[in-house]
Amino acid sequence: METRELRYFVAVAEELHFGRAAERLGIAQPPLSRAVARLERRLGVTLLERTSRRVSLTDAGAVLLAEGRAILAAVTAAERHARLAATSRPTLVLAAKAGAAGDLLPKLLDRYAAEPDAADVELLLCESQPHRPLLDGRADVALLHRPFDPVTGLDTEVLDTEGQFAVLPAWHPLARRAEVRLADVTALPDLPLARWPGPGGAYPDGPGAEVRNLTQLFQLIALGRTTVVMPASGGAHRIEGLATVPVVDAPPVTTVVAWPPHSRSRTVAAFVRVATGL
Repeated sequence: METRELRYFVAVAEELHFGRAAERLGIAQPPLSRAVARLERRLGVTLLERTSRRVSLTDAGAVLLAEGRAILAAVTAAERHARLAATSRPTLVLAAKAGAAGDLLPKLLDRYAAEPDAADVELLLCESQPHRPLLDGRADVALLHRPFDPVTGLDTEVLDTEGQFAVLPAWHPLARRAEVRLADVTALPDLPLARWPGPGGAYPDGPGAEVRNLTQLFQLIALGRTTVVMPASGGAHRIEGLATVPVVDAPPVTTVVAWPPHSRSRTVAAFVRVATGL
């Protein structure tokens, strides 16, 4: 199996659309379709069900998607690690969602930098889906937040657990309450909940504003266009014009440090040790 064909298949399987996958890969659609068909013939299975209206994964396709992501991540990581091995000082790539780690991230970076054998840390700040760089080999470790970020297939250690808050315009009547419930926030017709892109990049249906990062989200809330329920570490309490109110029945958010299960890096192990001891 060629990694090029596997990369093509993973793109189509994630987009479930040949046109979008071709655009993402920077190639024309016909050779992409031929490559996927050639892969199916070689394996002797149908990976994708195609109709004039939609593309869907078969059971075999779902298995190859999961395995293919791991294979491509390992290939990318192997290339990067080989290059890093030729340098005099190791580098650790840390992925995190921009603005989501609050005070934890600077404390963690400072504590790790004080270690005698600390590697140079390259910070990869993501607008969304900070787990993706771990899966595709661009990052060594990541700070993720359950239940928002998927951690299936990754090794993790828990760093912190916190409650959630409704983020509202400061002038809104709910902002004056000592606490609210989820039903109070989801029932606001004038402030529908914000929508984040899913794993494939598509937004779920709903009336709320489509957002990609916290800066955009907080500005839309201050303008009275949307609202959100999120942990306090997101930093909304520091933004002028916003109010945060505890949501007593919202599920807790757990921050974890995550890394690929196949990693044998001593640098990753040292970073995880510092993180869990913080």
